[in-house]
Parts: sequence; structure tokens; C-alpha cells
Amino acid sequence: AGEVEEVPLEAMIDREPITVVCSEMGWIRAMTGHIDLNRELKFKDGDAPRFMFHAETTDRLLVFGSNGRFYTLSAANLPGGRGMGEPLRLIVDLPNEAAIVDLFIHKPGRRMLVASSAGDGFIVPENDVVAQTRSGKQVLNLRGDARAKVCHPVSGDHVACVGENRKVLVFALDELPELGRGKGVRLQKYKDGGLSDATTFTMADGLSWLDPAGRTRTETDLTEWMGKRAGSGRMAPRGFPRDNRFT
Repeated sequence: AGEVEEVPLEAMIDREPITVVCSEMGWIRAMTGHIDLNRELKFKDGDAPRFMFHAETTDRLLVFGSNGRFYTLSAANLPGGRGMGEPLRLIVDLPNEAAIVDLFIHKPGRRMLVASSAGDGFIVPENDVVAQTRSGKQVLNLRGDARAKVCHPVSGDHVACVGENRKVLVFALDELPELGRGKGVRLQKYKDGGLSDATTFTMADGLSWLDPAGRTRTETDLTEWMGKRAGSGRMAPRGFPRDNRFT
């Protein structure tokens, strides 16, 4: 008998525009069409918007939990946008004690920088994190009370990290390994506290962030913060955001 060719599930879905909305408390829904992302939407009392982006029903979405696991959602299977949606925790097996670190559209071939609050991290090919089951896929291994903190697409040639101590360290991207799973390597060293944020960028373009007034600031002379991976870094430039994040 001839082998039956498997048709990917995405091929059975009509491609329709949707807007994915996920609240601070983790309730997710898909509104029909690409709606205005500044539009006021209804949420449960005490809840507020957190993630809101345009997608297609054929997309797969990735959720990164603070437990270091990635979960995969089919955009076509999200609850409709007439109500408040459903808790994401009912759709995938995200434990109650794990927070949602990030939620985004899966782009095959992309690479992601993942890092823990302890300051350990690595680069993972996004194709490797897609999970086939509700229980997700463990990617970033955590020890003690460390939790997953960072998940950003990789671009450029340098890494910038900032500690809870507001010290910034910049080092070459090729100092980070590419792994499918692991604890990773030390990004930055701390006497107290841990990692607040990390990102990748192109040195020739400079390092950008939003200042407290919401304006984009770009620092092109980064000599003061340049070092080797696992160094402690220097105090952040003036005007660096109070929330200690690059994006």
C-alpha cells in the first residue's frame, strides 16, 4: 500500500486576519480582523491589556513561561473575541506559579536570546522550541529560585544586558553559545540581585532604549560598557529607563 501523505494542519485552515489579545491575568482571545491596536477593549475588573498584535489564523503562537518552558498555540483555535476569552492556563499546561514572560508569532528560522533572572542564557533556534503537546517544551533549565526572564529575537552582532543593580554590560554576540536546551552560560556577574533585561543589537547602529518621556534614545559610543561576557558592567547611561528594560 502507498504511504499516505500527511497534510499539515495549517493547510486545512482558511487564512483570516485576527488580532490576538492577552491580558495581564493571562486571559487570551482572538478578535476578528486587524483592529486598531490602540482601541479600548473590555477586560475583567482589575485586569488590563498586556499583549496585543495582528496575526493570521494560520499562525502558530509561542508562549514563554517563567518556568523556562515554551508552549505552542494554534491561532485558529483561540477563543473568539466576543467575550473576555479564556485563561491561557486552560489551553496549555502552564502551572499557576509560572508567569507569562512573552507571547509572540512563531517565525520559522529565527533565533531567540533566552536568559534567566540568575543571569544565565543562550541562543536557541526558534524551530527547536515548538512543542507538539500541551505540556510544552523545557528549553531554559533553571536552578533554585531562578526564573526565566528574557526572550528576544536575535539580530545584530552584540548583546547588552542590564542587572537589577542598573549596571550595563555589552559584549560580542559570538560569545554566546547556540543550544537547543540548557542552563546556558553566565551573561553578567552580580554581587546582589540578578538580571533585569538583555537584548541584541548592531554595534554600528548603537544601543537604543525608551527614556522616561517615551522618546527613543540611542547611545553610539559604548566603549565604557564594552567588556567580556560574565563581567559586571558599568552604571547605565543617564536617562536609562526606571523599569530597567531596553524595550
